[in-house]
Amino acid sequence: MTTPLIEDLVARGAVLTDGAWGTQLHAHGLSPGQLPDRWNLSHPDRVEAVARSYVAAGSQIILTNTFQANRFALRDPVDDVVAINRAGAEISRRAAGDRVLVFATIGPTNKLLIIGDVHEDEVRDAFSEQAAALAEGGADGIVIETMSDIAEAEIAVEAVRTVGLPVVACMTFDTGKKKDRTMTGVTPSQAAQALAAAGADVIGANCGAGIDAAAPICAALAGATDLPVWMKANAGMPELVADEVVYRTTPEEFAGHVDDLLAAGADFVGGCCGTTPEFIAAVARHLG
Repeated sequence: MTTPLIEDLVARGAVLTDGAWGTQLHAHGLSPGQLPDRWNLSHPDRVEAVARSYVAAGSQIILTNTFQANRFALRDPVDDVVAINRAGAEISRRAAGDRVLVFATIGPTNKLLIIGDVHEDEVRDAFSEQAAALAEGGADGIVIETMSDIAEAEIAVEAVRTVGLPVVACMTFDTGKKKDRTMTGVTPSQAAQALAAAGADVIGANCGAGIDAAAPICAALAGATDLPVWMKANAGMPELVADEVVYRTTPEEFAGHVDDLLAAGADFVGGCCGTTPEFIAAVARHLG
């Protein structure tokens, strides 16, 4: 069972989300090694420019610059986790206005539960802290993304549900012969079932091996649950050229794969690494 907001969105047809944030922030001056999330406090105007570029491109849902804004990923004990997350949601909320929705981003802690690197309760507290601040900032929903450990993803879903917003839960499938398993060996079907049981309103995949490998993963997710499916694939596989990461897929090529995703069961489509507002605009044109 999903929320009325999600039901209303998917009833209208394919929902267009946004593209990558990191590459866009680097284009606005973020230096390699800088944590993007801190820009919510130091350079809110530049972060807002990224959000506005996706609104202008045709996104119906935009995310937030909060992917690494949990107490573990921020690393620096003087960072104000609550302030960074609240500001991230507020920035996207200003850019969205009353035209589009804001689904705030929560990424992994970068700690390994399986080896006892951190305790489950600590992870749960970190996600609860982040989710509460994002809700205070005006988010309409929350996207848990780029997860490889299903146990961490389940904890995140349970923690985020406490704030009462719709929850999208996404794993990254980029391992194995067919690039259809998470780093910890979880299949799309296993992930879909586990995330649905944890209480997610939408399940999906982001990042991974590229848009041309996304349809089979989408089909496996959709075949394992009745929940809506969220897909944000990369613009192909990254290549390192003269110390610069390059993605060869063009916006038009990327948009050309969208029909395959929709046929495979996707309800929400957007882009991850390597995608830009031009990619989202191309998908918007493709969807009409």
